[in-house]
Amino acid sequence: MTDYAFNQLREDPKVDERIVLVNFGKLSRRQVAGMVQKINQHKPKVIALDARYICEGGLRDSINCPQLRDTIGNLLLSNAIMEAENVVMGEKLMQTDSLSRFDSNVSDSIEISDDIFSDYSYEGFVNFPTNAAWQEDVKQVRTFWPYFIVNGKRELAFSTQIANLYDSAKVKKFLARNKEEEIINFYGNIDVVQLKVKTSKVNDTNSTNFGTGFYVIDYLDVYQGNFVPELFKDKIVIVGYLGDQLGDTAWEDKFFTPLNKKIGGRANPDMFGPVVHANAVAMILNENYIDEIPQWFQYMIAFIFCWLTVALFAWMDANLPIWYDALSVIIQIIQIFLIMIVIVLAFAYWNLKLDLSITLLATALVGPCYDIFKSVQNEIQNRLTKRRELVSKTAV
Repeated sequence: MTDYAFNQLREDPKVDERIVLVNFGKLSRRQVAGMVQKINQHKPKVIALDARYICEGGLRDSINCPQLRDTIGNLLLSNAIMEAENVVMGEKLMQTDSLSRFDSNVSDSIEISDDIFSDYSYEGFVNFPTNAAWQEDVKQVRTFWPYFIVNGKRELAFSTQIANLYDSAKVKKFLARNKEEEIINFYGNIDVVQLKVKTSKVNDTNSTNFGTGFYVIDYLDVYQGNFVPELFKDKIVIVGYLGDQLGDTAWEDKFFTPLNKKIGGRANPDMFGPVVHANAVAMILNENYIDEIPQWFQYMIAFIFCWLTVALFAWMDANLPIWYDALSVIIQIIQIFLIMIVIVLAFAYWNLKLDLSITLLATALVGPCYDIFKSVQNEIQNRLTKRRELVSKTAV
C-alpha cells in the first residue's frame, strides 16, 4: 500500500541540484583517477566513490589480483583521492566464518579499500538490508541502516557519511532519532534515454513512475568536458556504476524500490545503488524523514477497533437480527477499505507509516469470531434451558 502512495499519489519531484550522479561504467582505476581529478577541478564539496578497490580474499599478487599490475594507475588514483580531500569511499559490512554460520544480522568486520586509497578518504558502508544472499540475487530495498556498531565502534552508512561531510548539523539531528533502521523517503530516480535504440517502446528505459530527481552525467562527457562548470561546484558528486553506459538496463548493483512502475508481479529492478544512496542523502539533507507508530500503539488501535466492532455487531444482532448477516459483512468491507485508505494517505501526505496489519487482521476476523461466539452462546443457552425443563418435570 505504501508502494502505491510512492507511485501514484506523490507529485513529481524537482531536481535536487545539490547532488550529481556520475557513471563510471567499467572504467579502470587509472581512468577513475583521471575522472576524479577532472571533477575536483570544479571544487565539489564532496566526492563519493561507490566502490571498493581491494584484492579479493587478501591475495595480493598479480595473478589473483591483476589490478596490482597497473602500479602507476593505482598511484594516480591514490593521489587523486588525496588531492580531492573530501572523498567518501564505500566499505562493506562483513561476517567472519564463525559468525556467518548463524543466521544473524550482526557484522563483526569491515572490508575497506587498500590502504593507499583508504588512508586519504572517509569510509561508509554500502550494505542495504535487502535479504539477498549474493550480489546477483533479487534485491529489494526500502530501508537503510544509518549506522552500524562493529566491534564496539560506530560505522556510518555511505549515505550518512556523505551527508555528514556536506552538512554535519543535519546528520547530527538525523542520528538523534536513534533508529537502527530508517525507511528511505525516495525522492526520485534518474531518467535516461537510451539513444542506441530506435523504437519509442524500447526507448522508455525509465522503470519508475517518478521523473528525474538528480542530475546525471556519463564518464565520456566528464572526460570530454561536456558540462557547465557549475554542475559540480559545491555539490555532492556520487560516482558509481549506472550501467556500462547511461541508459544501460543492466541488473548489476540494481534494486527493486517502491518507485517501480510495476507494484506487483514480474518487473525489472528500477534503481542503481548510487541512486539509492542519493535518495537517502536527499532525505537526510531535506530532513524529510518517514515516521512510524510504535508497536504498543498498533495493538491499542487494533483493540479499540475490535471492541467497537463487537459492540456494533452486538447492537445489530439485538435490534436488527434479520439484517445482521448482510450488514456485518458490508461493515467489515467498509472498515477494511477505510483503513487501507488511511494507511495510503498518511504515508503520501504526512510521511507517516501506519502499520495497521494487526487492525486489518482483527477487523477481518471479528465477524467470524462473533458468529462463533454467538453459536456457542446459543448452544449453551439451549442446553441450560433443556436442563431446567428436565429438572422442572422431575420435580413435578
